[in-house]
Amino acid sequence: MIFSRDYIDYLARRTVKHLLEAKMITASDTKAVESRVNQALLDELSLEDRINEEVRVILDAYSDEMRKSGAQYAEMFKKVKNELTRKYKAVL
Repeated sequence: MIFSRDYIDYLARRTVKHLLEAKMITASDTKAVESRVNQALLDELSLEDRINEEVRVILDAYSDEMRKSGAQYAEMFKKVKNELTRKYKAVL
């Protein structure tokens, strides 16, 4: 993940504070709202890490075939990642 968990926690707190001050949301329990925003940010920002891991697993399964055909790992990584990104409708 490109951001530390502390920074994501900070972003969640600031986001909730801004939304409350702008009267875009109301909340009786701001800590609960901050926690949910924090979790949503973590889920979204860790999506690329999960996709990368899935690509590695897929390419490991086809490593022998890739060696035989002379396919480049980096090129195949990019192609598989693009396919998974489309599959999950992710924006990276």
